[in-house]
Amino acid sequence: MEPRSFPDGFVWGAATASYQIEGAVREDGRGESIWDRFSHTPGRVRNGDTGDVACDHYHRYRDDVALMARLGFNAYRFSVSWSRVLPTGTGAVNQAGLDFYDRLVDELLAHEIAPFVTLYHWDLPQTLEDAGGWPVRATAEAFADYAGIVAARLGSRVRSIATINEPWVVADHGYRTGAHAPGRSDPGAAIAAAHHLLVAHGLGVQAIRAAAPATPAGIVLNLGPQQPASSHPLDLEAACAEHDWLNRWFLDPLVGRAYPEPPWWAAGEARGELRDGDMELIAVPLDFLGVNYYSRNRVRSPLLPPLEPAGDPPERTGMDWEVYPAGLAEVLEFVASRTGALPLYITENGAAYPVDDAEPARDPARVSFLRRHLDAALDALERGVPLRGYFAWSLLDNFEWAQGYGPRFGIIHVDYQTLERRVRDSARFMGAVARSGRLPLDDVVSTAGPPA
Repeated sequence: MEPRSFPDGFVWGAATASYQIEGAVREDGRGESIWDRFSHTPGRVRNGDTGDVACDHYHRYRDDVALMARLGFNAYRFSVSWSRVLPTGTGAVNQAGLDFYDRLVDELLAHEIAPFVTLYHWDLPQTLEDAGGWPVRATAEAFADYAGIVAARLGSRVRSIATINEPWVVADHGYRTGAHAPGRSDPGAAIAAAHHLLVAHGLGVQAIRAAAPATPAGIVLNLGPQQPASSHPLDLEAACAEHDWLNRWFLDPLVGRAYPEPPWWAAGEARGELRDGDMELIAVPLDFLGVNYYSRNRVRSPLLPPLEPAGDPPERTGMDWEVYPAGLAEVLEFVASRTGALPLYITENGAAYPVDDAEPARDPARVSFLRRHLDAALDALERGVPLRGYFAWSLLDNFEWAQGYGPRFGIIHVDYQTLERRVRDSARFMGAVARSGRLPLDDVVSTAGPPA
């Protein structure tokens, strides 16, 4: 057998998010975000961890870009901190904050790394949350102004701009379960937030195209197979409901379809947030769509007794997520069934694993995870999915939201005491694939590549 090859021009990169890596939360005029408030609230984040310092990328971005260049990546996906650009979410621009992203883009281009920008990765300015947050329409309108400001400054020099990362997580974890910032538990607010996030996307795309008409604009969704735990009709029904909320609620309106039936927990909630013309606004034509994939879910109806485990337990990551590479091809094919020839990117895919304390750069489980998922991506390509690139999550170990600094997703290890970076075998593996465009049949190239 010969190694399989990716198409010429395929994009290879790694991804990060502003609050998870930047630190410098009180420097150069940055305002408070909901994650600043949430992480400093006792009991919200494991071990009381915060993003105050994180990976200190704000001060170390040049070294991090140089690392990516040495590895052979040709792209980098990062998010902009809304509260760094507009400290209260609206009003006067904080030029010092916007200048940081200007410098970052310049540094990437100097190393021939294409910048892929995400405008919103969960860090809403706290002032906007105090005024109602995503459940109110004014937040979507404020987002449009913010999108236009960033696009006007960076748009001509970046490869693409995504409006919002994983709106499902924002609505579900932020406003339904309260597990993420801002920590609210209100089904009606969650449904309203879900709609206004999509309205913000539509308004944001319009603002991007007005400010930078040649720059591709899109959105990033998290998707995963929702498979019934058995053939029982109640399991089938439960899996369909989970599929509708996770996979269809955001994707279908983007392509001109109606919302699915509301999830059970929102039954009877008033839908006063919908206005005439909203669905057409949400379905503004896209230039690309990003897909974040981590695992599948085996759905058991709460009306049935738990299933007894059968056979060997599935392989799991350090987050206790099942390793299911075939699901990546499945979700890509599902998206392509809606979007046709629209270019797709795998904008996040990766796994957290415990650190080898004796050798933090050694991570064979992550190398295996990445190789098998890249194999699934090739399967999707061969089935006609218009896949254009792959971004590993994440470039660096970082602040993993409510889990704090416990889970380590980085292909580059970060010592949180010294902030020293160590290139892991998984980073060398990804660099070798990026440089050659070929996927090896095993993991032997994981230690090949340029020195750290």
